Amino acid sequence: MDYKNVRGTQDYLPEQECIRRNIRRTLEDTFIAYGCKPLETPILNYTSLMASKYAGGAEILQEMYLLSDRGERDLSLRYDLTIPFAKVIAMNPTLPMPFKRYEIGKVFRDGPIKAGRFREFTQCDVDIVGVDSQAAEAELMMMAIDAFEKLEQDIVIQYNNRKLLVGLLGIFEVDANFQSQVILILDKIEKVGNAAVLAELKEIGLEESAIKSIEHFLQDNRKNTLAYFVQYEEPLIQEGLAEVLELERYLDMLGITESCLFNPLLARGLEIYTGTIYEIFVRDGRIKSSIGSGGRYDNAIGGLLGGTEKFATVGISFGLDVIFTAMMLGKQKNPQAPIDIYIIPINTIAESLVLAKALRKEHRVEVELSGKKIRKAMDKANRENIPFVIVLGEEEVTQGQYILKNMHTGDSSIKRFVF
Repeated sequence: MDYKNVRGTQDYLPEQECIRRNIRRTLEDTFIAYGCKPLETPILNYTSLMASKYAGGAEILQEMYLLSDRGERDLSLRYDLTIPFAKVIAMNPTLPMPFKRYEIGKVFRDGPIKAGRFREFTQCDVDIVGVDSQAAEAELMMMAIDAFEKLEQDIVIQYNNRKLLVGLLGIFEVDANFQSQVILILDKIEKVGNAAVLAELKEIGLEESAIKSIEHFLQDNRKNTLAYFVQYEEPLIQEGLAEVLELERYLDMLGITESCLFNPLLARGLEIYTGTIYEIFVRDGRIKSSIGSGGRYDNAIGGLLGGTEKFATVGISFGLDVIFTAMMLGKQKNPQAPIDIYIIPINTIAESLVLAKALRKEHRVEVELSGKKIRKAMDKANRENIPFVIVLGEEEVTQGQYILKNMHTGDSSIKRFVF
């Protein structure tokens, strides 16, 4: 048999997985500190749910894994955690609002593969339902900054508002049937540049006058400021402008404006978004992909219920795998050891297990069970950055004591213990 992983999937050996688990714990602890409640949704969903017009849009559907069960029902693997969450809210109308949830789980996309981007990956999501104001967005952005400070990652959050983009495309007389496609193309601009974007707009058959208007916008140095949008009386632009100004007031009061950057070309290709959108990047650019993203999607839950009622909803998603990749590309300290104390028995395996049982009430403890010689066992302790080692021989057992050695300082201390 040819042993290999399915393309776009990856194994994580213990040293890597310890770092990933630390990222996950840090994010989860941060979510809990912000009052978020845990939720879990199924990986398997009906295709009709994941392909809803209130879901991710045409592009994401091309990456969806499709399957069927014995009953010949059309099923899909979830491509994100957002639509399954919206389904939960739609099915549980008695949930108290506002409702803040977090979920960490596997998602699947049959899409392009690059550094930190796989076809099976883990998302860590937080969503807030029932808050109309930009306070919800500001809190999620603050939460992201808090989490990455704990992970010792310097980040910048780029933000925009879809209403500014959609309103601008209306002024540029971009046909409504083309707007979603144009937004997807504009979303690539930082990766491919202005020329490639304009060329692609021609390829899809956009009117020359609309392309010229977009080109002038891209070349206007004022576009990177909110002042550029003040000139337009278009109601949708004015609505988006008011939301961005409200958000910026919150960011200023929270003292996090240095970590947040307005980017009028940030588009977030998914059609689900209706207002504020944001993406998180490591500031030094060691990885180009975003390590988190999200925004407001007020129409999804009402749409799933089959009506036009809006449910104020905003979310943020952190990519565990891409965060891990970014951290591995950065300057890493020695990873935290998975254990605190390593016991090396010298003909005292039973007594070592008894000691480990007692120590595990307060510490993480491993007993060397394979009979390694002391030198090789010490090499393991150093290699795995284990902070404390106990070499337990028959003499220590007879004397009712053990010696705890600090592997970082070299200091030792004698502890009494009845074996």
